[in-house]
Amino acid sequence: MAAVVGDSAMEVVPVLAEEAAAEAAGPSCLVQLPGEVLEYILCSGSLTALDIGRVSSTCRRLREVCQSSGQVWKEQFRVRWPSLMKHYSPTDYVNWLEEYKVRQKAGLEARKIVASFSKRFFSEHVPCNGFSDIENLEGPEIFFEDELVCILNMEGRKALTWKYYAKKILYYLRQQKILNNLKAFLQQPDDYESYLEGAVYIDQYCNPLSDISLRDIQAQIHSIVELVCKTLRGINSRHPSLTFRAGESSMIMEIELQSQVLDAINYVLYDQLKFKGNRMDYYNALNLYMHQVLTRRTGIPISMSLLYLTIARQLGVPLEPVNFPSHFLLRWCQGAEGATLDIFDYIYIDAFGKGKQLTVKECEYLIGQHVTAALYGVVNVKKVLQRMVGNLLSLGKREGIDQSYQLLRDSLDLYLAMYPDQVQLLLLQARLYFHLGIWPEKSFCLVLKVLDILQHIQTLDPGQHGAVGYLVQHTLEHIERKKEEVGVEVKLRSEEKHRDVCYSIGLVMKHKRYGYNCVIYGWDPTCMMGHEWIRNMNVHSLPHGHHQPFYNVLVEDGSCRYAAQENLEYNVEPQEISHPDVGRYFSEFTGTHYIPNAELEIRYPEDLEFVYETVQNIYSAKEDTAE
Repeated sequence: MAAVVGDSAMEVVPVLAEEAAAEAAGPSCLVQLPGEVLEYILCSGSLTALDIGRVSSTCRRLREVCQSSGQVWKEQFRVRWPSLMKHYSPTDYVNWLEEYKVRQKAGLEARKIVASFSKRFFSEHVPCNGFSDIENLEGPEIFFEDELVCILNMEGRKALTWKYYAKKILYYLRQQKILNNLKAFLQQPDDYESYLEGAVYIDQYCNPLSDISLRDIQAQIHSIVELVCKTLRGINSRHPSLTFRAGESSMIMEIELQSQVLDAINYVLYDQLKFKGNRMDYYNALNLYMHQVLTRRTGIPISMSLLYLTIARQLGVPLEPVNFPSHFLLRWCQGAEGATLDIFDYIYIDAFGKGKQLTVKECEYLIGQHVTAALYGVVNVKKVLQRMVGNLLSLGKREGIDQSYQLLRDSLDLYLAMYPDQVQLLLLQARLYFHLGIWPEKSFCLVLKVLDILQHIQTLDPGQHGAVGYLVQHTLEHIERKKEEVGVEVKLRSEEKHRDVCYSIGLVMKHKRYGYNCVIYGWDPTCMMGHEWIRNMNVHSLPHGHHQPFYNVLVEDGSCRYAAQENLEYNVEPQEISHPDVGRYFSEFTGTHYIPNAELEIRYPEDLEFVYETVQNIYSAKEDTAE
């Protein structure tokens, strides 16, 4: 990073000296050039911020050209941090030199914190209050986020540990902001645009590292609306929807005119743009994220319905959402305005089924059961979002590969933001924290987040005393174990008890039986798992049983496994292991092996030398053979 422009770079040179220098230089002097030309030269891109600081301290003329609010420092800021320019309006007065300094300082602070995370949290998940340093930082949050993004965009195979923790911090910062926005949103009165806005908040919260904005989603939908208008013009060139201006919320009352709009929507969405319900991969979380629905042109009933509803209402058709069991629907009123209506006065639209229009009987046939009239009623924004998050929650519970249970954690956060007193979900959240070992840092807080959740559950439902008591007991036991922990366990290959260990941390291996690729991040001289695990995994059937070295490995499918030495072999064509926790243990992938970060190397201080010898013997020999 370029050095911060110091105060000395902006020191004022005595006026007489400036004038004397200018006169001595004659008419060909740089300062005699027009201001626009000087500005163009200084903005050419060849000068650093430090150069500009030095130039501006030479004379009054150059200092005026390099004024803090001028184009020169604006260009320095833009070149250095281009992604931040979207946050500034062309009409705003900005002290660009000051912005440069603040952004530079924020970047240094962000890097300092990222660098500290590995040492502080290597042995466990980042605790609940582990982000307190971030929350207490001064300066615009967007500057810290931008620096974290810069870290994530560093060269692919290097700085893996920095990227690992930068990603976690950025994830946290954005989720906190989105969650606060969602809570404020839920306090606002409902209107039809709220359905889309709420769905986008859910999308953003579950995908905080993606560039998702309501404005971009609306722009994509507007482009679909324009296509619908083009089709509608062919049906009825005088249709009133064609005169609507962007942002208008006018509604068309004539059924025939509404029908023409729906016909145009069905043609554009399903015939022209090929949107369809995702029957082949129904239980995929991507089907619930609006940006993915628009990109992949597929979804499930609720996400397809929200898209259909938004388009229809922009064109004056007052469709309404129906929280129908097993299959979300929209309803279209056929009755006279002001009349007393029942469920038979509506046509029900299946956006998942290419906009098919259904009667009450056909709706029941769709799900194979009779339902009460209440289930045909319209629902508000909060109920729609509850169903979307409930779907995500169900998918999160089904997770098998992702051992961080990120989707389950995200959906629990969202659901409890809307309904904070759901006892069973609070209990699930407490169990999840306990299972994942996400504990507050012992030196920073006395009351654990887990205990807070459990106390809240006990207040809401004293009948959960048994489950709460169990978790409280084990949480307190965890605290006591933490107090008793002493130092870091160091494993030396040179010790006699480790003589049978053949492989080292950082080596890319292949499982002989299951064929998966993995990287070793730990080892034990013998199997250290309990008797039940040994029995369940049938370890006794191995030729060397449990009396052989076992290795902790990160597998390419995202799982972590404990593999026997006899089941592993060198991977003759090593590739990067796409596991989310690689950066927790390793700082770089060299093309043949991983280099442990400082914390892992402390625990296995003699392994790196063995890795170098192994790589030299295995892969150099292979290259010689190939030649």
